[in-house]
Parts: sequence; C-alpha cells; structure tokens
Amino acid sequence: SFHVSETGDKVFIVRVGGVRLMSVDFLREACEIADKHCDGYLRFTTRNNLEFMVDDQAKIKPLMDDLKSRKFEAGSNKFPIGGTGAGITNMVHTQGWIHCHTPAIDASGIVKAVMDELYDDFCSMRLPAQVRISLACCLNMCGAVHCSHIAILGVHRKPPFIEHHRVSRVCEIPLAIASCPTAAIKPAKEGEFNIRGDQYSERCMFCGNCYT
Repeated sequence: SFHVSETGDKVFIVRVGGVRLMSVDFLREACEIADKHCDGYLRFTTRNNLEFMVDDQAKIKPLMDDLKSRKFEAGSNKFPIGGTGAGITNMVHTQGWIHCHTPAIDASGIVKAVMDELYDDFCSMRLPAQVRISLACCLNMCGAVHCSHIAILGVHRKPPFIEHHRVSRVCEIPLAIASCPTAAIKPAKEGEFNIRGDQYSERCMFCGNCYT
C-alpha cells in the first residue's frame, strides 16, 4: 500500500505480521531491515504488525525479497507479509498469564494456533472484505474484542474462593469491596473485619478485580 501527502510525495508501505510479545533479537532484526532498506523508518500498528516504509517504489521488491528470506529454524517465516485488504488482519490479544492476574485462559498459544490455520488468508486477499479477529483472556476484555468481527473470550466459571482466615491480614478490605462492579462481595457486619461473598456469588461476573 502507499500514502500520498498534500504535496504529492508518496510513501510505500510493506506490512508484516508481528507478535505482541517480541524478543529483543526480533526487534533488533526488524531494525536492521529498516536501516538496510527504509532509511531506518519502521512503525508498529495497533494490531501488532510492523510496517516498513520506503520512498521509492523500486525499493519494494528488494525489501520484500529480504523479508521472505528470513525464517525461523523450523522453517516458518519471521516476517510474513500480509494483513491488508480483503484478508485476515493480524490477531490482537490481551496479555495472558505472562503479565496479568485475572485471565481465565492464556493468550499467545491460542493466537498462534488460530493464525497457523488462517495464515493463507493473512497473506492473501481472497475474502469478501477485511476480517478482524481478537482474543480476550477474561470478561474485562482489555483486548477490545468488542471492536472485532470475530472474538475469542475466556470466561471464569466459578467465583473466587474467599479464605476468610487470611483476608483481614493480606487484603485491603475497602478497596476489594469497592472494586466489585456488581456488589457480589460485602463487608461482614459481625465478628472479624472480613468479607462475605458466599451469599452473593450469583452476582459475580468473574472479572477478577477483587483479587488483583
């Protein structure tokens, strides 16, 4: 694809699929490609893609040939070209177990499995229109799955278990109660300074706010 400025200057873009959790080696290699072909210009999209930008159409083929030649040890492409037009965009997802306290499922493994199946549609434009897929690990949906055409959503199936004998020693009770959007937990009115949640478990929406 390319963009045209108000002065008529053009910038040509080659988009490749990236990942949310990128290694330092991967980033260094991407920067090396940008230095070699794009005068150091490189940008990231909101769906974890990388876009290499050149100012001359003649530079596109050498850039694409270089990208296609770079592979992982198992043989898969490090920088798959695609994600534009009438195809599958790169799959955006939440943090998963590596950074978040509330997920019901992990993210990276599921996304890898899904995109392996849809790889050909990522690299081509054979669909009626562009399709966006996303994954959220829990109902908080920080992955913006409500903004995509197809969503994969992890759901907790049981309310959090309350260890009443420990809560008062390790938990800031007012904050935990205030964090619940459905009033599924309440302060205990009798006995120890505690939380009671068993009676209200049917209200729980499994967001995980009370234990993060």
